[in-house]
Amino acid sequence: MNPDGKVTRFPRHDVLFEPLAIGPKTLRNRFYQVPHCSGFGTQKPLSQAALRGVKAEGGWAAVCTEYAPVSADSDSMPSVSARLWDDDDARNLALMCEAVHRYGSLAGVELHHEGMIANPRESRWPAVGPSQIANVAYPDGAAPKAMDIDDIRRVQRDWASAATSARDIGFDIVYVQGAHSALLAQFLSPSLNRRTDRYGGSLENRARLWLETLELVRKLVGDDCAIAARLAVDALGPWGATLDDGLRFVELADHLVDLWDITVGAIAGFERLDSAASRFFGEGYELDWTRQVRAVTNKPLIGVGRFTNPDTMAELVRRRDLDIIGAARPSIADPFLPKKIEEGRYEEIRECIGCNICYSRAEYGGHIGCTQNATTGEEYRRGWHPERFSRARTASKNVLVVGAGPAGLECAIVLAKRGHDRVHLIEKHADVGGCVRWISRLPGLGEWRKVLDWRLLELDRFRGNIELITGTTLEAADVLSYGAELVVLATGSRWAGNGFNGITFEGIAGADDSQNFVLTPEQVMLEGKRPPGERVIVYDCEGYFMGASLAELLQLDGYQVTIVTPHLEVAPLCNETLEGPRLRHHLHELGIEMVTTASLSSVTERGARIRDQFGQETEVAASAAVLVTQRLSCTELYNDLTGRDLQGTGIEGIYRTGDCVAPRLLADAIFDGHRLGREIDSRDPRTPLPYRREGLVADAAHARRAR
Repeated sequence: MNPDGKVTRFPRHDVLFEPLAIGPKTLRNRFYQVPHCSGFGTQKPLSQAALRGVKAEGGWAAVCTEYAPVSADSDSMPSVSARLWDDDDARNLALMCEAVHRYGSLAGVELHHEGMIANPRESRWPAVGPSQIANVAYPDGAAPKAMDIDDIRRVQRDWASAATSARDIGFDIVYVQGAHSALLAQFLSPSLNRRTDRYGGSLENRARLWLETLELVRKLVGDDCAIAARLAVDALGPWGATLDDGLRFVELADHLVDLWDITVGAIAGFERLDSAASRFFGEGYELDWTRQVRAVTNKPLIGVGRFTNPDTMAELVRRRDLDIIGAARPSIADPFLPKKIEEGRYEEIRECIGCNICYSRAEYGGHIGCTQNATTGEEYRRGWHPERFSRARTASKNVLVVGAGPAGLECAIVLAKRGHDRVHLIEKHADVGGCVRWISRLPGLGEWRKVLDWRLLELDRFRGNIELITGTTLEAADVLSYGAELVVLATGSRWAGNGFNGITFEGIAGADDSQNFVLTPEQVMLEGKRPPGERVIVYDCEGYFMGASLAELLQLDGYQVTIVTPHLEVAPLCNETLEGPRLRHHLHELGIEMVTTASLSSVTERGARIRDQFGQETEVAASAAVLVTQRLSCTELYNDLTGRDLQGTGIEGIYRTGDCVAPRLLADAIFDGHRLGREIDSRDPRTPLPYRREGLVADAAHARRAR
C-alpha cells in the first residue's frame, strides 16, 4: 500500500509489465492468452467477441482465437472452430478483433489444419495426411488420403488466403500451427510420415511443408503481423516430433518465426499433456521442455502450465526461462488476473483449479463454462461481467441463505456485490464449503480446495454485507421467524444409501447404509467409516471422479478394491476432462481391478452379485460395497416450508439453488448460485431469464438461394 492508501503491486512483479516486441508488434505486458477452444468459433461471433474482449479488458496483452482451420478438409465437426474460409467467417472474426483492440491488446488467430485427425462429417471431404494411415480415434473404418503435391499446394494456398484475410480484418498475430497432432506435426512425425519424396525421410524433408508455409505467410503478412509457430516440441509418441527433432526444428525455422508458442504431447490419449488436469500435474509442469527450447532460440518464447502464482511467473520471466506467460485455463478462471496483479489485488485472484470442465464444455458441450468463474461464456448471452455487478432492486431487503456450500457461498457473494448489505449465511456444520470440504481431500483433488479458498476471501472482503453463522441448524419454524424478506435454500444433496440409480431405477437388493458393509461417499470421507474386511467393491454409476477417487483412497489405505461400473469404461466423463486414460492407467498401476458394462444386483456382508451387459450374474466375494450410484437433493427443509402460510412472516420469496434443486456438476451448482444472485430481482427468480441466442436467421436472400 502506498502513502495515498492505494494498494500497489510488489516491485518484484514489475518485470511482468514490461513491453516486448514481437516482430512488427509490441505486447504491452507479458500476459498472453494462448489459443483455446470455446465452443464459439465463427458460429457464435458475438459470444466469441465478448469472451475475448473481457480478457483484453482484464489486462491480457494478447488474446487469441481457438484453432482456425484453413481448409474444408480440416473440418472437425461437431467440435466448433474459428474457421477462416470465406468473407462471412472473416466478418464474424472481425468482431473479436474490434473487441480486443478496444482495450489495447493484440488479437491472434491460430491458423491450422487438422490433417489426418480431421473428422470431416460436415464437409464430407476425405481427411488428408502425409501418408495413408487410419485414425483410430474415429472408428468408422476411414483412412486419410495421402497428400499429393497438388494437395500440398492447395493447403498452402488456403493458408496464405486465410493469413491475408486475417491481417485485413485486424489480426495482429498469425499462427502457423503444428501442435496438438495437427497436419504440420504429422509431417514431422517419422511414424506418420512414410513419404519417399522431398516431404518425407530426413527431418529437413519432413519439416519442408511447415517451413514453406511459414515462408509463404511471412512474405504475405510478415510486415504487418507477428508470425507465431505453435509447436509440441515433444509429442511423447507417434503424433508429432521427438524431442530431438522438435529442438532441431526450432533451429531450422527460427529465422521465419517472431514468437514460439511451445506445448508438449499429443491431442488425445495418454500422451495428452497440454492442459493436463491438476489431478496429475502441478503449476509449471511443462517447464522441463520449454527450458530446452530456450537453449536453442533467442526469439520471444511462450510457455504454458496453469500459471497462477505471480512470484513463479515473475521469476520465469526474470530468468528468461520464458519471455511471455501463456495461459488458457487461468485466463478462463480469472480474465482479470493480469490487472489484479498489476494493481496489487492479489487476494482477489480467482485461481484455476485444473479440473478441465472448461475443455469438456467447450469441446463436447458447444459452450465454454468454468467451475471457478460462473461468468465464463455468459459475457454476451447473459450480459454477465466477472467484475461488474448492477445494484439489485431488492438491495434493501434482508436475505437469509441456508447452506454455505458451493452454491450458497456463490449466491451470498453475488448478492453482496449487487448491493445487499444484510445477507445472513447459515451453515449447520462448523466449517463452510459443503461437499468441497471433503472432495478436495480425495487423492489428486487438492487443487479443488481453491473453489472454497477464493470464496472465503470474498466473504472476508464483503464481511460488511455478509454475516456468516456456522454450527447452526435451522428448522422451518426458525426460517419463518428469522425476519428475512428473501430466503435462499442451498441445502445440497447426498448420495443414495440404498444404491438407488438410473440404471435399474430402483435401489440395490440388500443395500442399506446403516449396515457396516454398505458405505456412501459421505460416510467414507466425513464419518471415517471403513469396510469391515479387506476386499471392497466400489460401484460407480456416476462415471466421473467420485468412484475412481474413492477406489484409489481405499486401495492406498490397504484394501483390495474392485470398481464395478455400468459404463463402457471407468470414469468416462474424465475423457472429456483430459484425464481418463491417465487415470485408468494409474488405477491399474495401483492394482485396482476394473469391471465395466456391469451392474450390482445385490449386496450382502459376504459379497455381491454382478450382472453383465448380457444379463449373466456372477457372485463376487467382498466384505463391503461403496455405493456411488446417484445423489438425491436434500429437500426436507424446502418441503416443510412449501405450502406454509407466509402471511405475517415478512417473507416475500423462498428460492432454492444448487444441488438441492438438482444434483449436478460442481461447476453447474456454482453457476446456479451465481444465476440466482444475478436474477434475485427478476419477476420470478426461480426460473432463469431467457438468454440471447446466436444463429443464422434466414432472410429473403437466403430463402431465394434455397429454392
